[in-house]
Amino acid sequence: MALKYTEEQLNSLDRETLIRLFLSQQEQLENIDHTLQLVLEQTADIKRHRFGRSTEKHEIEDQISFMEVDGKVVFFNESEAVVAEENALEEPEGVSHTKPKKKQGKREEGLEGLPAVVAEHSMTDGELEDKFGKDGWKQLPDEVYRRYSFTPAKIGVEEHHVKVCAGKETEEVVKAPHPQTLLRGSLVSPSLEAAVMNAKYVNAAPLYRQEQEFERYGLHISRQNMANWTIQCADRCLAVLYDYLHEKLYSYHVLQADETPVLVNKDGRPAGSKSYMWVYRTGRMHTERQIVLYEYQKTRNASHPREFLKDFNGVCVTDGYQVYHTIEGEREDLRVAGCWSHARRRLISHGFVKTSRKCRRKARRGKVSIIP
Repeated sequence: MALKYTEEQLNSLDRETLIRLFLSQQEQLENIDHTLQLVLEQTADIKRHRFGRSTEKHEIEDQISFMEVDGKVVFFNESEAVVAEENALEEPEGVSHTKPKKKQGKREEGLEGLPAVVAEHSMTDGELEDKFGKDGWKQLPDEVYRRYSFTPAKIGVEEHHVKVCAGKETEEVVKAPHPQTLLRGSLVSPSLEAAVMNAKYVNAAPLYRQEQEFERYGLHISRQNMANWTIQCADRCLAVLYDYLHEKLYSYHVLQADETPVLVNKDGRPAGSKSYMWVYRTGRMHTERQIVLYEYQKTRNASHPREFLKDFNGVCVTDGYQVYHTIEGEREDLRVAGCWSHARRRLISHGFVKTSRKCRRKARRGKVSIIP
């Protein structure tokens, strides 16, 4: 505790003593200020860990925020995200008049290659004569404007008639060549299953929404049937592609691996049992041919990445999960590299990195401020 002087005591001190006393108190204030800053940083870090999100994922400006309510995905800012696009093109409200041709812009580029249906809008000679008199008008270049058109999906039935013949003497039966069915005894066609998969895995439309959409077209397809079709087609067709990409993954020198918990209902275990989705992918530097493979497993055991990466030689970027380092110790041709996001977390937790808002913006740009 610092010594407290009275006014009389300070008046009795000589000049040199007062200077030393002032410098000493100034140094104490600097130490207190530095300690206070550290405490504030640690308090902010504690609040962030307690009330903030724990994921390392950063917000993307055009990413759509969503949440799941009662099994339904609810989107919050889809319209705002689309309207706020920096490169959005303004649509004119009125019809533009014919002007000299300018350099082709993005709007015209978007129309190239699309089939065009020309609609002619004309006037009769009688209408023109009523307006201008006989031979009182001349033909000018047509005014041309374009706009997008959209035709909703068409639902139909493929009815195959296969000619069947039999020998009169041998009773041998032959059938005309015809395409094989996608799933034996099922009404699903390749085009329908492709539409279901595209809607679910590309456009993030759950099966119950697709069921409702088909109902509006007058087609009664249950989500259970769509789920069965997707599972069977994935096992029979996409498994071959998955194995091929798995082999191609080994040709890259650097891979990334991670795992995240998922809940799976009715998998033979008690309710609430935790499963894991493992992901293996190429780095973002391989922009032309990126490969991302997911593998579902019931546990977080080391046997899963050990089996998946058994023929891989190179560097695998992971988090601090000990399983990866255990596998690295078993092999000489595999090297585990740490994740920069997790390294940053350690620096923050030990107070070496500022956690101010300005610093977090710098961190996203690859610049980190260190407390001197």
